[in-house]
Amino acid sequence: MLKIGLTGGIGAGKSEVSRLLAAHGAVIVDSDVIAREVVAPGTAGLAAVAAEFGPGVLRADGSLDRPALGAVVFADPERLKALNAIVHPLVRARSAELEAAAAPGALVVHDVPLLAENGLGPLYDLVVVVDAQDEVRIDRLVRLRGMAEEEARARMAAQATRADRLAIADLVIDNSGPLESLAPRVAELWAELKGRQA
Repeated sequence: MLKIGLTGGIGAGKSEVSRLLAAHGAVIVDSDVIAREVVAPGTAGLAAVAAEFGPGVLRADGSLDRPALGAVVFADPERLKALNAIVHPLVRARSAELEAAAAPGALVVHDVPLLAENGLGPLYDLVVVVDAQDEVRIDRLVRLRGMAEEEARARMAAQATRADRLAIADLVIDNSGPLESLAPRVAELWAELKGRQA
């Protein structure tokens, strides 16, 4: 089994690279998806978040109000640390379960947005960083996700810098260009990963 850590700053296109790798046959362990699962209604994770942040982060139906929570944690690094202290151990445990369930010869890609921030590089055989220039990322967040520019900049500022991410990269996918140029780059990455696995 080859264990890949895949990361990239918000708006860099990491999720699209993950999707393309899955199409090639990678087993994807997506930290964002797992992070939603561990705070779903009825979970201990959601109860812990509500206890820490108060009822204002819950919707009327009892589910997590992500925008309300985001407004709190992305404006205050200490509150973000408190949230991560609840969610990250739960995500790590579930990720380990999914990895253990993969076939012995699988190429397992851990899609981890905060890999650099949390010093997780050593956990993987290789770290792949999806990179794009900051202004390209801001444009995508504003144009494609409907974020206000200030919010986009705040989210980026809460993450590692490009330099920090690139410093831990074994392989880099430059995704500053148009989406259609990404698929051939990911095909090359897949060939490289399979070669290293062999």
